[in-house]
Amino acid sequence: MNSARYIAAIEIGSSKITGAVGRTREGNQLDVLAVESDNTEECVRYGEIQNLEEATMRIRRVLDKLERKPEVAPRKITGVYVALSGRSLRSISAEVELHLPEETEITEGILDTLREKALNTPVNANLEVVDAVPRSFRIDKIETRSPKGALGKDIFAVYDIIVCRPDLRRKLTRALPEKLGIRNEGFVVTAMATGHLLLSPEEKRLGCMLVDMGAETTTVSIYKSGHLRFFATLPLGGRNITRDLTSLGMLEERAEEIKRASGNALSIESGSSINLNGVKYSDVNNITVARAEEIVTNIRETIEYAGLSEKDLPGGIVCIGGGSKLNGIMELISNKTSLPARRGQMPPYVRLEDMRLPSSDCIQVACCLYEGATINDAECLEAPKREGVPVSGVPNAGEEPEEPEPEREKSGGKRRRSLFDRMKQGIAGYFSADDEGDSELD
Repeated sequence: MNSARYIAAIEIGSSKITGAVGRTREGNQLDVLAVESDNTEECVRYGEIQNLEEATMRIRRVLDKLERKPEVAPRKITGVYVALSGRSLRSISAEVELHLPEETEITEGILDTLREKALNTPVNANLEVVDAVPRSFRIDKIETRSPKGALGKDIFAVYDIIVCRPDLRRKLTRALPEKLGIRNEGFVVTAMATGHLLLSPEEKRLGCMLVDMGAETTTVSIYKSGHLRFFATLPLGGRNITRDLTSLGMLEERAEEIKRASGNALSIESGSSINLNGVKYSDVNNITVARAEEIVTNIRETIEYAGLSEKDLPGGIVCIGGGSKLNGIMELISNKTSLPARRGQMPPYVRLEDMRLPSSDCIQVACCLYEGATINDAECLEAPKREGVPVSGVPNAGEEPEEPEPEREKSGGKRRRSLFDRMKQGIAGYFSADDEGDSELD
């Protein structure tokens, strides 16, 4: 990321489609120049496109809004990095090994071969492999976190294979390159991108959890000994609370407003107080608490699924996503897990220049933008070509003028000289006539 260039990313979530344009700077730094979004309503469910035509239209609308931003115009978006998230994303543990004929220094090429074997690990026919994330290495029965440069003959590694349903990527491909003509510069797994930027190396070594609480899904990533240990997507999110509140006799839009303004994940004694439109606050609190506790209980149980205990995660829990904004949710997570919980923040080397939005609203797309910039050196935006304009203002000045024929140039020259001669004669005649008049007056 040493060369300065413009990049773009698109993230398709269950509640909104978010696009961002950024500019890389030297020193692996990124300026997020513009962020725009559009709601997804029913065209996306659990992070996967359901209505391709509707989703494509909304993606185009987001890209158009980005291109109109002063920080972006007159450049046009020709390629994007595509964030990958959804209910079917999860990790599967895979063990691979490589036996060399003799003791050899472990090079990048050898590690690439090992990773390629992990990527080719057989999985369920309903799933496809997206990425292979190394968890641990063992060289000649000695475990190491830094295998490159070590000497050994037998290499054993454990990888977390990231998998998803094929439809997830196929529908994104149909929406962007095929329907919109926008290049897909690469898929970026949102959970991996946020983990790379929001968690410090110390937290990963100690053991920590990253929780992305979305509208319809909650993604949990657990790190231990500096590497990913577990990754899963739960089919629960903030919209479950909203839909539960509609049982109080209100539309979903109104329920969402009440959840944001008055919802609390902690049980609060409120008597029989009544809010606007006759809705009892005690009823709102009871419903919110019940669903919030279910979500947090499922988050806590992922620690056991990862083969760990709470004492193995002294780095605590880092939360992002719209669901993490619910009043009292951070305290509830801490109470249920006995682990410190905090909201994730973007690192200082990622700077948000669009001040209309809080960083928490675009943290996922910003992380995917940064992660995408490390995949390759693609330029995602193109400036319009300038057409040459001649001094005379004649169009098509960029074309090479034809050489005039010698005869025409000569005859044209004669015409210009004869006209000039006539002008001189007329002027001379005028002054000579004046002279004659003067002599007569004398």
